[in-house]
Amino acid sequence: MHDTTWLEINGIPSVFIASDEFEEAAEAQAESLGLPEVRRLFVPHPIQDANDDEMREKADAIVEDVIAALID
Repeated sequence: MHDTTWLEINGIPSVFIASDEFEEAAEAQAESLGLPEVRRLFVPHPIQDANDDEMREKADAIVEDVIAALID
């Protein structure tokens, strides 16, 4: 979230992506960093033990959302 916020503050459109387990934490951190509206997307948890094919599936499922968030 820190990197995404820094990029946004510096005029570089960004989207924070994490697993849905961290949705509440991301909201709180965005608020505390002063950018509660920072764009963020979540994929199904867990990701740490996902193999390459499973990670591709998670990425494929949100790629259109990432693009839409960046041009919004």
